[in-house]
Amino acid sequence: MSSIDDRFRLSEAEFVSWLPTFGHRHRRIAWKQRELAVPGGQASGFARPWWAGAGEATPLDEGSTVFSDDMRLIAQQMVARGKGILAADESTGTMDKRLHAEGLESTEEVRRQYRELIVSTPKLDSSISGVILFDETIRQSSSEGAPLRRIVADNGVLPGIKVDKGAKPLAGSSGEKVTEGLDGLRDRLAEYVDLGMTFTKWRAVLDIGEGRPSAHAIHANAHALGRYAALSQEAGLVPIVEPEVLMDGDHSLQAAEEATTRTLRVIFDELAKQNVELEAMVLKPNMVVAGKDHEHQPSSAEVAEATVRTLRRTVPAAVPGIAFLSGGQSDEMATRNLNAINQLGPLPWQVTFSFGRGLLAPTLHEWAGKPENVTRAQETLAHRGRLNAAARDGRYDAALEHA
Repeated sequence: MSSIDDRFRLSEAEFVSWLPTFGHRHRRIAWKQRELAVPGGQASGFARPWWAGAGEATPLDEGSTVFSDDMRLIAQQMVARGKGILAADESTGTMDKRLHAEGLESTEEVRRQYRELIVSTPKLDSSISGVILFDETIRQSSSEGAPLRRIVADNGVLPGIKVDKGAKPLAGSSGEKVTEGLDGLRDRLAEYVDLGMTFTKWRAVLDIGEGRPSAHAIHANAHALGRYAALSQEAGLVPIVEPEVLMDGDHSLQAAEEATTRTLRVIFDELAKQNVELEAMVLKPNMVVAGKDHEHQPSSAEVAEATVRTLRRTVPAAVPGIAFLSGGQSDEMATRNLNAINQLGPLPWQVTFSFGRGLLAPTLHEWAGKPENVTRAQETLAHRGRLNAAARDGRYDAALEHA
């Protein structure tokens, strides 16, 4: 049994025989995933689930340690060939903006309907390895009463959770930001394990301008990313480390490359200081692109060359995969650039996507809040997933957009 996704298709006897290949911490996670995926699964305590004999104490009773091999396998599944990660973790504030842009009111029910549409898309696992969810989402249920997090598991997709609390003004800086959310994170991570999550995400935001990003802002955000990643691995969850150098502004491609290079160097230095296991994480960086207001917009080939050069200079080969954010690029631009990057291989890492807007903007527009549009919106999401899966392997062609 090589794939974590396969556990959702096993009989109880097969599942029991498969579990010993994993460490105790991820037996706990696997058991919770199995409970979510199978109606009527045992819902009582984790100290003695059905795979632990009656009266048998497990290492969880004794304060178990993280089994890194298990997290490495999860990380590898997240960046598996032909697949990418769907970022459906928009905060309530972000959802307000996106729904309002489509003429929709942002109520909890509208957000629930939209998220149900996403996670229940047929054959989502053909191009998506994992879905990053928002805290509200993992506590919502479908119109038929099934927890949305369980629907993700039913689709054979790994569920993950955004754990940061957003970017706030950084004291001592001139308008820069630092991401908050470390307070109480250990307890929240324990709850997310109990809710069946397998990985986490934390986003840091840096911008380019006169004197920015400053060393102060880079170090503050790198330190927070390091602490978050270490705490996630302590809980047995694979951290997605997301440092985004924004494409807002009129900076050149060269300025973006310099800022991204400086940022990634400091981040990996901080990850080392925090004893983060590189083999059990996924990096989610920006592609190196010019500012969206810059007079010269580089070609996909230029973006790919600058991006790969930056990554080769900063990202250790021990990292299993890089999952790019789309960062405000148009749907097609993000796909074209991802394809160009993968055509420069072989690369030391698996290189894939972790798109939000790049996958969901056309989906939301197609849905427009109308029940009769759900199937068409899901087809749009599946189509963009297939296109990006092709780009992830360097097989994308613009003709596929209309295939």
